[in-house]
Order: sequence, then structure tokens, then C-alpha cells
Amino acid sequence: MFKLATFLIPIILGVLGYKFSANRLAKKLETQSSLLEDPIIVALVNKIAHSLDLSKIRVYVLEDLNLNGLASPNGKVFITRGFLEKYYAGFVSAEELTGVIAHELGHLALGHTKKRMVTYTVQNTLQVGLSLILSRIIPIIGNYLSVMLLRLVTAKLSRMDEYQADEYAAALMTKIGLGVNPLIDLFRKLEKLNTNHDQTLDWLHSHPSPRDRILAIRKNENRWKGPNHLKLRD
Repeated sequence: MFKLATFLIPIILGVLGYKFSANRLAKKLETQSSLLEDPIIVALVNKIAHSLDLSKIRVYVLEDLNLNGLASPNGKVFITRGFLEKYYAGFVSAEELTGVIAHELGHLALGHTKKRMVTYTVQNTLQVGLSLILSRIIPIIGNYLSVMLLRLVTAKLSRMDEYQADEYAAALMTKIGLGVNPLIDLFRKLEKLNTNHDQTLDWLHSHPSPRDRILAIRKNENRWKGPNHLKLRD
């Protein structure tokens, strides 16, 4: 009974913890964001909606000066004010910013927002189990080792999700006639910012390097030419 409780409690706490975090994030996004109304970007997003047989895709602007895009647990897509300011300043183009939006749509379409709850719960459970095992084998530092190992695994899973969302975005951008170059150009610009240690560049945290993402897009570019049948789901 004790061993069963040892594993059940982390699972329950993981689910509750994720739901609490998701609800808190949803409230923050709702109160600190507004509908994106830039006519050029909205026109490009409308092309995406049409290609996915959707009547409308709404994108919201989060009042945050960091450079980031995100998909919320309730299925909404956001770009930050920081990204939009870079667009107004001419650092990124409307097509490149549309690439960010397409990437976040990829997270929704591929079920990554729901997958994160499972990953979060499993991580909590495994951490308890590994901690108990490693603490017996390597006293004192066993717990720290379990945390480090699980962080490595989580980071690996996160990078896999990013590659998949990039693939979806590249296919979608190709389908609406923009091609993959806006995404590649964006990653090159973000790589430059990352090299300069720009603290506002949240969109690259826990992600593959821009160079690796560009290589992956180029490698699969031919797969996205021709008819596509992408569907948005969550």
C-alpha cells in the first residue's frame, strides 16, 4: 500500500499542479492580451484559415516585451508585444511573424498542449521513483541526479515537439504560397539575437538551435511541395 501511494501521490499532484498552472496561465493571457488587428498579418492568417478549411483563426497579442509565441491550453494562439514591435521596427517581416503563428498552430494541431500535461505528470512520478532508487545507491546526491536526468529527458521531448511544429509550419507556409524562406530568415535573425545574448528571446528557450532547425527544414523542404491536407485540431 505504501509503495502504491508513493507513486499515486505524485501522479495526482502532477495533474492538479498542471491544471492549476494551466488555469493561471489562461487567466493571465485573457487579462493581458488583445486581438491582433494588423491588416497585413491578419490577411496572411486568413489565408492559413482558408487553407485549413476554417472560417477564422484569431491571434492575440500578449502584452509582454519578450520575443515569444505560444499556444494556450484552451487552444488560443498568441504572439508577444515584443515580437510585434520588432515587426513594426522592420526587424521581422509580416511573413516571418506569420511563420511564428503557423508554428504555434502546429503545436495545437499536433496535440502538444495536451501532451505537456501527460509529460508533466509522468515527470513528477518518475522523479519520485528515481530519487528513491538513486538515493539508496548514491546517498545525498541521488536526488539531484534524478532531477538532472529528468530535465535532460524533458528537454529532449521539448526539442522533438519544436521540430514537429516547425515541420507543420513549413508545410503550412508552403501551402499558402509563402514557402519556407520566411521561417529560415526568421531563425537566422533569432540566431543573431541569441549570439548577442538577448535576454528577451524567450522563443528559443528549451528549443533546438536556430541552425539545427534551419537544417531540418531544408532537409524536408521537398516534402512540403505540392498538395497538402493539413488539419487543425486540439
